[in-house]
Amino acid sequence: MHQRSARRPQFFYTTAPLPCPYLAGRTERKIVTELSGTDAEALHDRLSRAGFRRSHNIAYSPVCPGCQACIPIRIVAEAFEPDRTQRKIWRANADLSGTEMPARATAEQFALFHRYQKARHADGDMAAMGFYDYRAMIEDTPIGSTVIEFRDPADRLVAACLTDRLSDGLSAVYSYYEPGVERRSLGTQVVLWLVARARELGLPYVYLGYWVPESRKMAYKARFRPSEILTGGVWRMLGEDADVPASSVTRVEA
Repeated sequence: MHQRSARRPQFFYTTAPLPCPYLAGRTERKIVTELSGTDAEALHDRLSRAGFRRSHNIAYSPVCPGCQACIPIRIVAEAFEPDRTQRKIWRANADLSGTEMPARATAEQFALFHRYQKARHADGDMAAMGFYDYRAMIEDTPIGSTVIEFRDPADRLVAACLTDRLSDGLSAVYSYYEPGVERRSLGTQVVLWLVARARELGLPYVYLGYWVPESRKMAYKARFRPSEILTGGVWRMLGEDADVPASSVTRVEA
């Protein structure tokens, strides 16, 4: 007689309303679930394809009443064609090296993270994070995660991206970079590197989180073509007529 082990049910919860971080005057609610146990990676895979994102050991998706501004988006890596500006950015950063590091927080990373938050998001919650908060963000992961470090010829850390490995792609969880070097457009460079790396690994997609066309700091994601967006539960090719402000090219947040 064979016995089947009981599978633990997966519970989902809805958060209380909070101010929307992307659109002023709106509130956000999320549906969340815990990623844990031996099925964590498989669950994360499935939820990522359903438009969820990861933070620590939690997967979440917005469920804001009356609002669908946050649209899951992923780059089709093999078919990606950089535009003229992106090709220029890639050439300008040819002297940078990108290295996949274990998901372990370092003082050097945190110093860069802190400078980035103070310069770009001084009024946000993350600007108040201490080292132990940062370490939790990096290291509290139940799945295969890395920190991509980008260094200049003097071995200075100029950008980093917490990245998850999925069965069908790479997921940019959070990226940050040295403020004051706008000429490098480091946020865009991070995404271009992830696309190149996904191609090397034979992975079809790079997940960028949520595209928010109405938010200046999140609209940049539609600049990477071809991309697919999740609408009505189906991934569809993003049309060429998507409205993307030209000024958004250098501002990147995962």
